[in-house]
Amino acid sequence: MSASASPARSVDLRNYILVTGAYWADTIADGATRVLVLFYFYERGYTPIEVAFLFIFYEVFGIVTNLVGGWLAARFGLRTTLLMGLGTQLVALLMLALVPAAWLVVAWVMISQALSGVAKDLTKMSSKSAVKLVVPEDDPGSLYRWVTILTGSKNALKGVGFFVGGLLLTTIGFQPALVVLAALIAIAIVCIVTLMHGDLGNPDRKAKFSQMFSNSRAVNLLAAARILLFASRDVWFVVALPVYLRSVLGWSFWQVGTFLAVWVIGYGIVQASAPRILGGRSADRKMHPDGRTATWLAFSLATLPAAIAVALTAGADPTITLVVGLIVFGAVFALNSAVHSFLILNYADGDKVAMNVGFYYMANAAGRLAGTILSGVIYELSGLEACLWASAAMLVGAGVISLSLPVRTRETADIGATA
Repeated sequence: MSASASPARSVDLRNYILVTGAYWADTIADGATRVLVLFYFYERGYTPIEVAFLFIFYEVFGIVTNLVGGWLAARFGLRTTLLMGLGTQLVALLMLALVPAAWLVVAWVMISQALSGVAKDLTKMSSKSAVKLVVPEDDPGSLYRWVTILTGSKNALKGVGFFVGGLLLTTIGFQPALVVLAALIAIAIVCIVTLMHGDLGNPDRKAKFSQMFSNSRAVNLLAAARILLFASRDVWFVVALPVYLRSVLGWSFWQVGTFLAVWVIGYGIVQASAPRILGGRSADRKMHPDGRTATWLAFSLATLPAAIAVALTAGADPTITLVVGLIVFGAVFALNSAVHSFLILNYADGDKVAMNVGFYYMANAAGRLAGTILSGVIYELSGLEACLWASAAMLVGAGVISLSLPVRTRETADIGATA
């Protein structure tokens, strides 16, 4: 049996590499588009609330996509969902790149962003699910390292996307920049169509949509904590922080884009290094995090936005406070996210991994949606400090929920016993 399993796993590994490369291309394009849209419309006189609403459909359709996408992947394979995601991203980019400037109004951009949200979550769900297929089920330590490398590299490349977006907006303008990004996605599609063989995984044509809703207590608790974790980041990072840096501190969008890019790249590096940072030398063995790890990380992270808010209120230099505070926040948040990304794959049923992951990232998208809306609304009504306090409160909530997570992750059937 092992002799026959080895070639199959080699094929999965090759396909996984292709999936990851396509995911990286989509991540760069997605990050660049976010910066392009944010600054293009802010410079045209849109308020922070109006800018936030440009991204609402991006997050709303991300929720729907993760729910439906996991079911589609279970039925038709991850290759199908990946190509659907890349094709949708190409359409979204061309919608903004090839139309007359007069068409670039709120409704049109929101539709394009909805398609981008669909694309991003289809490719993410496909690549994250693929990890489970190439790591032995009895080796959670390896799963931990693989998923943190994938997630960390993705976030580092999203930072590259922020940098690329700022650079392209400065040098060639909004619509030509989108043409360049569309070409990148087109290349990724060609590579997947010509080089990938098989469906990546074992499609089950009988998979039912009702199975998308997890009956695992551990998965449901982790999803609830994930909502608050990502809302806590986006409530000040998505709209409030860039607008504050631009309008209050007077940074150019080139400076803001570069700073956000460096931050996200560093965030990704920390995320990829999470096994070593959290486990020291034990990361080389079979050590891996559990619910206790997620709990203390969430409570630790809650102190950081609160400290930044207190410092700003007390009159500390805002540039130093935000730069230093954001660096520390990013590092601890990266560790939180890496632990969550491992736990969902370790909790997931091997036969339903795409559906479990889709359900979990549906919660992730819901958190981003809430954070994005609140980022614009709270900032316009009460300022950056209020956004930071909202972030701290959400993180306390994530920590409280995490207290109920299993205290050790599954090696065999431990998680099933807690469901």
